[in-house]
Amino acid sequence: MGQDGAVTADDEVLRARAEAWIADDPDPASRDELRAVLDGLPDTAGELADRFAGPLTFGTAGLRGPLRAGPNGMNLAVVRAAAAGLVRWLDAQGGEGPVVIGYDARHGSREFATETARVATGAGRRALVLPRPLPTPVLAYAVRALDAAAGVMVTASHNPPRDNGYKVYLGAGLGGELGAGAQIVPPADAGIEAAIRAVGPLADVPLGSAGEILGDDVLDGYLAGAVAVVAPGGPRELGVAYTPMHGVGGAVLVEAFRRAGFAVPAVVPEQAEPDPDFPTVAFPNPEEPGAIDLAAALGAAAGADLVIANDPDADRCAVAVPDPATGEPADKPAGWRMLRGDEVGVLLADHLMRRGARGLYATTIVSSTLLRALCAARDLPYAETLTGFKWIVRAGSGLTFGYEEALGYAVSPGHVRDKDGITAALVVAELAAGLRAEGRTLVDRLAELATEFGRYGTDQLSVRVTDLSAIGTMMARVRATPPATLLGRPVTVTDRQPDADVLTLTADGLRAVIRPSGTEPKLKAYLEVVVAADDEPAGPLATLRAEIAAALGVPG
Repeated sequence: MGQDGAVTADDEVLRARAEAWIADDPDPASRDELRAVLDGLPDTAGELADRFAGPLTFGTAGLRGPLRAGPNGMNLAVVRAAAAGLVRWLDAQGGEGPVVIGYDARHGSREFATETARVATGAGRRALVLPRPLPTPVLAYAVRALDAAAGVMVTASHNPPRDNGYKVYLGAGLGGELGAGAQIVPPADAGIEAAIRAVGPLADVPLGSAGEILGDDVLDGYLAGAVAVVAPGGPRELGVAYTPMHGVGGAVLVEAFRRAGFAVPAVVPEQAEPDPDFPTVAFPNPEEPGAIDLAAALGAAAGADLVIANDPDADRCAVAVPDPATGEPADKPAGWRMLRGDEVGVLLADHLMRRGARGLYATTIVSSTLLRALCAARDLPYAETLTGFKWIVRAGSGLTFGYEEALGYAVSPGHVRDKDGITAALVVAELAAGLRAEGRTLVDRLAELATEFGRYGTDQLSVRVTDLSAIGTMMARVRATPPATLLGRPVTVTDRQPDADVLTLTADGLRAVIRPSGTEPKLKAYLEVVVAADDEPAGPLATLRAEIAAALGVPG
C-alpha cells in the first residue's frame, strides 16, 4: 500500500500471486488460511509479503520453516512440489531404487510423509515409509540398509513448535562412497531446487498410493548396529537420567541401553512422550538455557551419574555431569553442569582412540581445535570441514569419528552417515561406566586432557534477529572493519567468501569464527581461547566475547 493508503502496482502483483497460489494449493485448510490473510488487507500487507518473500531453500539441513500457507512456509503445497522435484531429479539422474521416508511427531509430519509417498508412487517409484515417528538416525540408516535411491526425513529437529522441515538424503548410487546415506550437498541441492521450480501446476502432479509401511525390521537393524558400537564385556554399572525432550527418541534410546546391557535410564515423565507443542521448554533444543532443567532435577533426585538429553529428532546428544565446581551438591539440580559439545566431542574421540579405533577424525571449522592436537599427538589423520554433518561425513575416506560443537556426533559412520544422538549416548555411557569402575568421572578425564594439552576454553556469542537483513548488516560491518587486535594480540583475518559466508579471526592462542546460522535466524560467533593447564580461560573468553560483540555492533 502506498503512504496514502492507495493500492500500488506491487500490491496488485502480490495479490495476484496469492490468488494463483490459492488456486493451486491442494490443501483446503491452507487455502482458507491464505484467503483470510488476503481478506485482512491492507492491515495484513506485511504478513502477506513475508509469506511470498521467496520460496524455502535448501540450507544446512534441507528445507525448514514455519507451518503456514504460501511459498515461504512448510505446507502441503510446498511438500508436494518438493517431492515432485525430488523424484523427477532422481529420474533425470538415473537414480534407481525406492525412496524411503521417515517422519517425527511434529504438527504435519505424518501428513507430509504421506504426501511425499503418494508423489513417489505416482511417479512409478516405490515409497517405503517408516512404521511410526522415529529418530532421524533411523532414516539415515535405512537409506543404505534398504538400498534406496534417496531418503526424506520430515522434521524440524530442535526448532520451535511452529516449524517443520524436510531433509533429503541420497543413496550410494547418486551419493557415491562418501555420500551414501548422507544429506545432500551441491550440486545436488541446486539441481533438486531447479527441478522443484519446474514442477508446474500441482494439480498435474500424479499421485499414487501412500506407499509401503515398513515393519520393525529396519528399526531392529538400526538397534543391532547401534549396540555394536559399544565394546562387549566392559563395565555397565551406571545411573542415567534421560529426556527425549518431547521428541521421538525415548523408546529407541531406552531399548538401545537395554540391549547394550546398561540399566534402563530414568526418563523425565513430563517429557517422555512425543508432544509437538513441547509444553515444558521454551525451545526444544538442549543447548538453550533451562532446556534440561527437568532432567537435571531427575538426575539429582535419582542420584544419577549422568544426565543425557536428545533433541526432538534424536540426532543430537547433550550430556550433563555432577560438578563440584558449581558449589552445589550433586543432589541438587544446580549441582549439575552441561558439558559443551566440544567437551563431549573430544571425550568421545579420546575414548575411541584409546579403544584402538584408527582412521580419520573430523570436525568443523567452528569446533574446538583440541581434536587437531589429539590427532597430531597420536599420529592420526585429521580433517576440518564447513559446518554441517553433510560435510563432516564427506571429510575423506576411512572416517572413524566426526563431531560438531552443536551436540552432533558420528561415533560409527559406517552405521549412520550422519549425526546420531542414540549411538553417541551409548558411547558416552560406555566411557562413563569405565571411568566409574576406576573411581573417576568425565570431569576427571577432561582435567587429565587439560593437563596434557592445555585448557581449550570455548564459548558462543549468538545474536537472534527478527529481520534477516540484520545478519547481512553485521557480517558486512565486521568484514569492512575487522578488529586489528583481540586480547591485545595481532589478528589474522580469513574470509571464506564466496565459497561460504564465514569470517575467521585468529591470533596467538585464540580464534573467533563468525557465520550466519544455517537453521535459525541467528548470527553466531564461535570463540576459543587456549591457555596453560593451570590457568582458567573464563576471563580471556569473556573479554574476547566483548570485543567480538563490539566488532559486530551488538551488546556483549
